[in-house]
Amino acid sequence: MIATSRFDYDLPGDLIAQTPAARRDGSRLLVVDRQRRSVTHAMFGDLPGYLRPGDTLFRNNAAVLPARLHGRRPTGGAVECLLLRKVGAQPGAETWQCLVKPGRRLQPGAAFEVAGGALSATVASVGTDGSVLVRFAVAAGDTVVEAANRAGDVPLPPYIERGDDSHRLEDRERYQTVYADRGRQVAVAAPTAGLHFTPAMLGEIGAAGIGTADLTLHVGLGTFRPIATETIEGHPIHSEVYEIPEATQRALFPPRSGRRIAVGTTTVRTVEDFLRRHDAPAGQAIVAEASIFIYPPAAFRGTDALITNFHQPRSTLLCLVAAFLCPGSEDGIGWLMDIYRDAVSRRYRFFSYGDAMLIV
Repeated sequence: MIATSRFDYDLPGDLIAQTPAARRDGSRLLVVDRQRRSVTHAMFGDLPGYLRPGDTLFRNNAAVLPARLHGRRPTGGAVECLLLRKVGAQPGAETWQCLVKPGRRLQPGAAFEVAGGALSATVASVGTDGSVLVRFAVAAGDTVVEAANRAGDVPLPPYIERGDDSHRLEDRERYQTVYADRGRQVAVAAPTAGLHFTPAMLGEIGAAGIGTADLTLHVGLGTFRPIATETIEGHPIHSEVYEIPEATQRALFPPRSGRRIAVGTTTVRTVEDFLRRHDAPAGQAIVAEASIFIYPPAAFRGTDALITNFHQPRSTLLCLVAAFLCPGSEDGIGWLMDIYRDAVSRRYRFFSYGDAMLIV
C-alpha cells in the first residue's frame, strides 16, 4: 500500500499562478530525461527542439463550457449553478447534473432563474454526491449551452481567485486551448497542458514532420478532487467519458517511426484506458468511459513521452506523473517530489495557469 502522504509537498501560495503568462508559449518548461535521469530548464517556446520527425502529439481537443451561471431565486437570493453534464432533454426542457449554491436552500422543487433570466430552473432531485439534477425550461430555438455561452463564466479551479470581472474576457480566451473543438464544449476544466501551444508553434511542429492526433475526454470536476484516504489505493477514482476517432486509434498502433507524446494527463488517461480494452483499432469511432486510476507501479502501453503542468499535492494527477517517471516501480514518487522541490526553489509557477514539464 502507498501512503498518500508521500505525495505531499510544500508550496508557497505566491507560486500558484493566478493569471496566464503574457504569451502562451512564454511559460517555463522543465525537461526530464528518464534514461539519463537528468533535468533541464528551458522555455515552452523551445519545445519543438525536443521533438523529432515522426513523433505524434496526442491532444485532448475538449472545449471548456462557460458553465458557471449566476441567478436569483424568487425571493431575490443569489444563486450559483455550475453545469456538469447534460443528462436528458425533451421539447422545451433540458435536464442537467449541476452543483448549486446555496445547496441547503435549493432542495427538490426549488425554483430559480439564471443567465440573466434567460433560463428558468427547478431542482428535480439531490444526489448523494452533493450534485443536483436541474430541469431547465428552454425557449424554442435556444439551448442551455447557448445560454451559457452568452452569460456564463469559465469555471476556473478554486485555487484561482477572482474578486471581480476584470479577467473575465482573458479567462474566456486563455482557459481554452487554441485547438479546442468549439463544437465539443464538454469540459468543466481545461486540459491545461495544452494551454501553452500557439498556432505558430503548431505550424512549426507540423512543418518539421511531427504529427498531431486528437481525442476528446470530457474533463470533469473529479480531476480536482484530492485524495482523502490514507492510502492512494483507497481513493474512489472518478470516471469521465471519452471519444477517440478511428484515425487517432490507428496512430496509436505500429508501424510508426516516432514517439507517442501525450499532451496532458487527460490524454494519458484516455489512451491508456483505450489500450487496456483494445489490441487493435476498433474500425470505428469509440465512445467509452474511463474509470482508470494510474499510480505507481503502473506500466504504460501507449505513452512514450508526456507534456504536463505542475499538479496539486495529494492529487491523482501527481500519482500518474510519478508512475510515468519510473514505470513498473514506486521509485518515481521520491524522484518527482525532488523535482517539485527543485521547481519550488527555482520559483516555477504551479497549476492550471502555471509552467509546464516535458518528460521523455
